Amino acid sequence: MSRFFATIKRPRSIFGHGARWGCGIAAIAALGWFIGVDEKLSATPLELDGLTLVAAPSEQPDDESSESTNQDAKSVSDKKTEKIDHTKKQEVKWVDKYNPLSQAAAYVLKRKGTQPRSNGGYTNTTDKGTYVCRQCNAKLYYSTDKFKSHCGWPSFDDEIDGAVKRHLDADGYRVEIVCANCDGHLGHVFEGEQLTEKNTRHCVNTISMVLVPADEPLPPVLKLEKKRNKDK
Repeated sequence: MSRFFATIKRPRSIFGHGARWGCGIAAIAALGWFIGVDEKLSATPLELDGLTLVAAPSEQPDDESSESTNQDAKSVSDKKTEKIDHTKKQEVKWVDKYNPLSQAAAYVLKRKGTQPRSNGGYTNTTDKGTYVCRQCNAKLYYSTDKFKSHCGWPSFDDEIDGAVKRHLDADGYRVEIVCANCDGHLGHVFEGEQLTEKNTRHCVNTISMVLVPADEPLPPVLKLEKKRNKDK
């Protein structure tokens, strides 16, 4: 009979272990949920004309990747040997309006939004060519001035002469960069980080640009007729 009762107690013992395991799993899941909530709360939702988007986190490079950043930056000088035709000129096309933009592109270029941090897009692209403004096709950056900053956005340590304008950002301390031709928002510029010899980092939204391969002709830069008439 005692053997019979022993067999009855075993399932209870197994159930007890199962309950303890279940509580442990639940605790881990709860911890993960709180961490997830904390990460979500660290980003600020932006509401524009009914469009809800999430602002990107800090545009600063990760501290843990600073060593690899400096190593990657050393290759910048080697990239100067890339054969990019800097004398390639663009035709000018006078139009009534600029290139059509997707909702996401308009949010960044026209409303000064920021794309989420990502390793996709042009962030890690090493293809040769010229980066032009998505809105008006104006030349912005050469691939020879691009480097890995590990910040989550494409980074350049120089712009094409006269291609970019700087303004004090609405936050009062960052410096915003915009296309000199159409005033489309590109991102922000930071100095003094010691990431490259030029000590400058243009942190640019992928969606603000289009990469034209080195072996392809540049599209005509678009200029608005109303601006030409205004200047007359």
